[in-house]
Amino acid sequence: MAKMYRTTALRRAGNAAITVALRAGVAPSAYALLTVAGRRTGQPRTTPVRVMRSGGQRWLVAPYGVVDWVRNVRAAGRVTLTRGRRSDTYVTVECDAAQSGPVLKRYARLEPVTRPYFDAKPADPPERFAAEAGRHPVFRLDPVDV
Repeated sequence: MAKMYRTTALRRAGNAAITVALRAGVAPSAYALLTVAGRRTGQPRTTPVRVMRSGGQRWLVAPYGVVDWVRNVRAAGRVTLTRGRRSDTYVTVECDAAQSGPVLKRYARLEPVTRPYFDAKPADPPERFAAEAGRHPVFRLDPVDV
């Protein structure tokens, strides 16, 4: 059975540290600050995320389930990703299970810390990860033409 996500003091401290590194532009290149309008207040909400790249596309994966940033992305339909001084805006498209399976499998392989939150194991086929798509939403990021 997959582990349930809990926000702990250690996780908050880790998120604060990676946020500082991302704002300075010195964090690993796979990470960015996700900013999305809050679904109730409309105020910007920011959290560090890993941006998956696969098949020439960018993807957002919710490894910890339907948390606040996922609800906000669903409501807003667009996000801004920031690293250092560079910010890019994307339209978000929530993927179906078939699209999500291969992305979730790759994510679990690349982010070992998130594996306990999945029932599927990295060696399992994408179909096993697709079965978890309802608990781990995946969003395709389409650039907004300026």
